[in-house]
Amino acid sequence: MNEQPRRSALVPDTEPPPLLSIVAAVLNEAENIRPVCAEMADAFRSLPPHEVVFVDDGSTDGTVAALLAARDVLPGLRVVSHDRRCGKSAALRTGIEASRGTWIATIDGDGQDDPAEIAPMLAHALEAGPAMPGPLVVGVRLKRHDTLSRRFATRFANGLRRRLLNDGCPDTGAPMKLFRRADFLRLPQFEGVHRFLPALFGHYGSPLICYPVRHRARLHGSSKYTNLQRALVGIRDTAGVIWLQSRTHVPARLTER
Repeated sequence: MNEQPRRSALVPDTEPPPLLSIVAAVLNEAENIRPVCAEMADAFRSLPPHEVVFVDDGSTDGTVAALLAARDVLPGLRVVSHDRRCGKSAALRTGIEASRGTWIATIDGDGQDDPAEIAPMLAHALEAGPAMPGPLVVGVRLKRHDTLSRRFATRFANGLRRRLLNDGCPDTGAPMKLFRRADFLRLPQFEGVHRFLPALFGHYGSPLICYPVRHRARLHGSSKYTNLQRALVGIRDTAGVIWLQSRTHVPARLTER
């Protein structure tokens, strides 16, 4: 039996829910929107019933206008906007809460991720069967197309998280992930949570599937965060996740009589 996601105030009630929702959080990506949406339209032709939800996190350029205009290449594109910048994790949660799919796939909106990878990631998740909680599929970037300093900072952060949290994932901050919506909504919300999903999902009993994906150079623009910002915030957040795990007790199984 298919689980039915709970409704959000942003969710239309006129159509049956799709199997999959693809969620992208964007901030000042106006130049990238159209080529990314055009590539999505081509890559998603083979997907089962799905929807695409973009969340604009308070952009100050023409990102929203570009998203609305991109509906001619990606019909049915849903656009949700924050009135101010709240952070990537908050934007992803907004999109996931607004989504209607049983499964959620997250992807960046700067062109570095290949949307064609979502279909095999979903196939791996569905092969795991109907067990709850469902698996977390992480698109592990084997070859990064970033600056040397960015690659070094990411490798350091991933290694630190893996050693301290023992999450078993070589690329915890990977933007491409796929999971059940209901499983995600059980997790605590804080800015930066998207970098700790392997540890948090694992704590709630979700099996981890690491799937190698292609990584590409940005189409236009630059990252919104410096390496120093990422490092300082990452160390603090890792300590916070360790505390959360120590204070969150989850039963191994449930019995109803």
